Parts: sequence; C-alpha cells; structure tokens
Amino acid sequence: MSFLNPLLLLGAFGIGLPILAHMLNRFEVRHTDWAAMQFLNRSVRVRSRQLKLRDVILLLLRCLALLLIVFAITRPATTKKAGPLAGLGEKHVGMVIAIDASFSMQHDDGTRTRFDDALEKVQAIKEGIRPGDPVTLVLLGAEHRVVARNVAFDPDEFDEMLDALEPTDESLDIESLPQRLKDLAADMKAPQKEIYIVTDMQAQDWKPRSAWLRDSFKALAKHASVFVVPLEGGSENLAVTGFELMSGVLRKGTSARYRATVRNCGATVAQQVRVAGRVNNIIADTKVIPSIAPGASESVSLFLPFRDAGPVRLVAELSEDPLAADNVRRAVAVIRDKVSVLCVEGSSKGGGSSGGLIAAALRARGNGQGQEDLEVHSVAWVDLPGQDLAKFDVVVLADVPDITTEHAAALDKYVREGNGLIWFGGDNVKADVWNERSALGGTPLLPAVIEEQMRTSDAMGIGRPLDPSMTDHPVCRSLLSLPEDLLSETRFRLLLRVTPSTTGMAVLTLAGSDSPVLLEQTLGRGHVFMFTTTAGAAWNNMAVTPVFPMLLQQMVTYLTAREFETSRTVGDSLSLSYVEQPDASDAVFDTPAGETLTVPVRDYRNQYVALLDGACEAGFYLARVSVQAAGLPVAVNVDTRESTVKRLSSDEVLALLKGAGVNIVRSREGLLAVAEEARTSRSLWRIFMMAGLVFLVLEGLFAEWLTGRGARAKGNAN
Repeated sequence: MSFLNPLLLLGAFGIGLPILAHMLNRFEVRHTDWAAMQFLNRSVRVRSRQLKLRDVILLLLRCLALLLIVFAITRPATTKKAGPLAGLGEKHVGMVIAIDASFSMQHDDGTRTRFDDALEKVQAIKEGIRPGDPVTLVLLGAEHRVVARNVAFDPDEFDEMLDALEPTDESLDIESLPQRLKDLAADMKAPQKEIYIVTDMQAQDWKPRSAWLRDSFKALAKHASVFVVPLEGGSENLAVTGFELMSGVLRKGTSARYRATVRNCGATVAQQVRVAGRVNNIIADTKVIPSIAPGASESVSLFLPFRDAGPVRLVAELSEDPLAADNVRRAVAVIRDKVSVLCVEGSSKGGGSSGGLIAAALRARGNGQGQEDLEVHSVAWVDLPGQDLAKFDVVVLADVPDITTEHAAALDKYVREGNGLIWFGGDNVKADVWNERSALGGTPLLPAVIEEQMRTSDAMGIGRPLDPSMTDHPVCRSLLSLPEDLLSETRFRLLLRVTPSTTGMAVLTLAGSDSPVLLEQTLGRGHVFMFTTTAGAAWNNMAVTPVFPMLLQQMVTYLTAREFETSRTVGDSLSLSYVEQPDASDAVFDTPAGETLTVPVRDYRNQYVALLDGACEAGFYLARVSVQAAGLPVAVNVDTRESTVKRLSSDEVLALLKGAGVNIVRSREGLLAVAEEARTSRSLWRIFMMAGLVFLVLEGLFAEWLTGRGARAKGNAN
C-alpha cells in the first residue's frame, strides 16, 4: 500500500485525545451531600463493571473512527494486483498528455493534418480519465508550453482546451523532453501516473538520438507509465531553405540579385517547382526549377527592384505543397537614397591613386551606368582630422601610415554606433603604431595584429590566387558565382603577415596557405574589414580584375545594413538597439498575428537595448521605439531542419524504444486496452472515509443510547 500524503499519517497520534479524555474522566471526584449515600455503595459496585465496559466500547469506536479518517486523508492506494485489498477501491490516475506541436505537425495529407490526428488520439485518451482526476496538458516545441497543469478533469472544459490548440512554427526540442515530462509528473499527486506522448516521430529528430532516448525513457518509466502514440503521415515536402543577397546595391532605383534555395525533403522527384520573389507583397520575379531530386537542393536567382527608399519586406515563396510553413523565406532590406563613403589615402605610390581606384570600383556597374546614389569623398590622410565622420556611412583607410590616439578613439566610436570601416595595408603602414592605437579601446579596432610584410610570389614574380573554397560570407557570395579561372586571375605578390585577434575572422585567404587576405570583426553595432594587401597595384593586380568592384560593393552594402535586417529563426530573440538613451522606457513589438508586446529598454554594455525573448511565430515582426513611432520590420523564419517530415517506421520505433519500458500504441482500441491493463493501482481513500464516518455515527448513536438509558434510570429512581 502507498500513500499520497504520508506525512499526514502523523495525525494518527490524535488517537491519544479520546484516550486522554477517558483517563481524565476516571479521576473525576463526585461529591454527595446527603447521609444516605452509604446505602448505595453496594449498588455502585455492582454497576461499575457495566460502566467500564460501556466506556471502553465508546473509546474504541472513537479511536477507530479517527484512525480511519486519518487514513482517508493520506490517500492510500494499493500498488499490486494480488493481496486482500485487490479489487477494492477506484482506479484513479494522474495524466500528463504531451502533444507534439512542432511545425511538421501542420503536414497535410489532403484531408487532415497530423495535428488533427493527434487531437483525435487525445480524445481516445480522454475516455480513460475519470472526472476529478488530475490532468496536465503540454504542447511540445522549442519551448514546451503547459496549457493546463495538474487540474481536475472536467470533460467539457477539456474539450474547450483542445479546440483552442494549434500547431506552432517551432521545431521540436527533443533534448529537454524527458526531463520536462519527469518534472510535470513529479508535480502531480495521484496513486498512479501516466504520460502520453503523441508525436509524428520524425526520423531526423529521433533516430540520431536512439541510444540516449532509450536510456532517458527507461529512467522516465520509473516514475510513471509511459505511452508513445506515433502518428501516420506522408513524407513529401518542399522547403525554401535559403534566401540571401548575392550581388547588387540596396539603393533606390536599383535592382539586386537574391538567391533562393529549395530542398526536396521527400522521396520522389519534384518537377516544375515555381519560386516567386515578392517585394512588399508584390510579385517582382518568378523562376521555375525543372526538377529536384529527392534529398537534393536547387537554387534560382531572383532579381528584385527597389523603387522607393526605406525598409522593404522581401519574400521567396513556393506554390502550395503538403507543408505550408516552410514554403516561405523572408528577408528585410533597407533601401537608401544615397550612400556616402570617405576614402582616406596614405600614399599614391604604386601605379595610381588608391582613392581613385576605390571610387572607380564602387561606382562600377555592369550596365555601364554611373552610380549617382553613391558619393565618394577622397582626402589625404593628413586631412583626416578635419573630417566630420558623422556625414559618412563607410570610411576607407588606404595605406594610412598611422593615426593619433584621438582619431583611434573617434573611429572606434564611429564603428560602434553602427557604421563601417575598411582598412587596406601598404608600404607606408607603421605596424607598431597601428597595433598600439588599435588596442587603446579594450577591444582592438582592427581584427588582427600586424607583424611584417611577406612575399607570396614565386621566383618568376607570379603571385598566388585567392582560395576558391571560400565561406558563404555575404561579401563573398558574388565571388562564388565567378568561374574559377577568372577568380584565379587575381594574384597577390605581397601581404602583411598578421595574427588574428580573438574577435577577428578570416573571410578570404590565399590558395595553398592559411594566410588571410581579408578579415572581419564586429565592433558594437558596426563592422571592420581589414585587407592585408593594398588597394593599388603595388602588391597585387586585384584592382584591374572583376573581383575588386564586386568585393567592394558587397562590403559597402554589408556595412550599411542594420541589425534588424538580419533574418531570425523562430525561437530566437529579437532586439532593438538605440544610439542614445530613448525618451520612452518601453519598446513595442507587433507580432505577425497582430498582438502587441511591450518590452522594457535596458542599458546593456554601454548601449540601450530592448530585447524580446523567443519569437514564437514565423513572419514579419514590427519593432517600434514607442507605440506612436514608425516600425522597423524583422523577418523571422522557421527552422528548416524540421522540414524533413519522414517518420520512423514501425520496426524502427520498436527498435528505438526496445527495453525502455515504454508502451507503443497506435490504434484507438489498443490505447484504451493497454492503459486499462497498466492500471494496477486502486485508490482506497473513499472506503476509509466512509468507514470512518460510519464508526462516528455508531459512536454517536451508542453514546446517545447510553445517555437516554441513564436518564430513564434516574427518572425511575426519582
């Protein structure tokens, strides 16, 4: 026998109260004031035995009633089928019902979704719950959300809760699932506990963790009876897994090339896949992918025009398929009227002005037209002190010998406020001075420590090309589209040997070596790019190849972007940063569903930030500094790792959970039968409570009978 409230067994010591009252009553002295008392002594001795027997019976009834009520309050229950109490009591259970609500549950087979099937299974589970039994209902996702916790079961209220449930745009966090279910079961008081997990059991979630899951469920089964209810469903699905800017400038009156990547997550070939590109919900370009093999990905280029300045919402969208949640990939771009660049020249040596080469590269366009939306202002490095950096979006330092401490601090502040800095090496660079001034602000201004020059050319003076296996960094994407022979025409004869800092990252390296050509680091809200070569022709031929204009234009576009332009994934936090302390103490985030969330503004690392924890919907959020202010859109996409919706087969499910002590049930009838068989515990508290009340009534009736009999005897004596 087990007890839900074992500490209340201490109440059994209350049995001493009737005994204490009985003992005190024995020592009560009765005074008689009349002289004839001596004639009654014989009669009293005869009846004393009868009085003692009646008192003992009353005492036993009172003690037994108290003990039975205490046992009832402790909620006793049988724990085994065998024994004298088997068959007595009621089968009360506490249930934790966990429903997979990750976005793969939106998969539709043409008639119903997997989530609809899950709710149908829960209706079958509901038939085994008695009114008043404790029930916990939880939706599984990135954050396992508890809908109802340890509430008394009411069929009508439970149906209302189920009707309000919907699948989320989150992926399933299976790592935290066993512990979360264990905590919910531990919080529940019931003679027997059951955990139901209703899920589609995606192969990509469950199969790689088979050994760990088996051990976790085995430990969970020690605390409750665990039932896994796998769902049926197809495996066909297409998903837009990528949507990135490849080339072009984000300025008014221009167009940019975006790359949309589509993956076939199904088992059959997908044909004639239509991909549409939208700008502010207007279709701007459409491409068709002839076929995509199972498990393969294909990309198309979407050319999106920008007619007006300001933030725009960009979308790459597929036509309908069984899972709509991953058919859309979103991005945000801020279109500018004009971009201003300050180019600071340290020397004109090396076959031409560095400032002139940089300006020509920034203005170059494939259609032969100039860029009136770009303003490049070139000055000598000695004139840098007279420049107002606030007027420029990007500053380029080309072979600048050194800077003063004041200018180093000014550039550090300039970058931290959200602007961009591009640094080129050269013969005039004083490495010791730059290393010292760069490190004055704590975090170095440059992403690497400068050492000495090193020659990278061979005996014939032919330099090394760029490594073609470059990363998918935003500034490299345009170079990835170049043929390898054209990319190899860019040769580097001299470089600065550098040691990257802990915050620096190599973006471009030389072929056949780890020597970085371009490094980047984030500093505050801005970025710094560092070339270990020159912008002129003294150390390389980069300025006369297509690499230079493509690279510089992508760098300026990247540096003039804002943090809210970076797409987020469902579950990520959304932030809104301020340059100065805002007037309003709260920021506002409007969700894709139209809900308005208020978020306090906090001082974080010398800047003011409003942070929204965990975006739970896919779509465009609108971040506003106050309720009345204009909003900035933030794109939030689903995690496409959840897009592979293939389920584990029946044999795979059995193999995965073999020996874990878990019941695997698929049919409605089997669910009820297995659950009924597993319920071996019976609650006895009602029986003990009824027995206790019965003995209380008997004690009262017996006491009343004795009182009445004594009164009648006294009347007869009178």
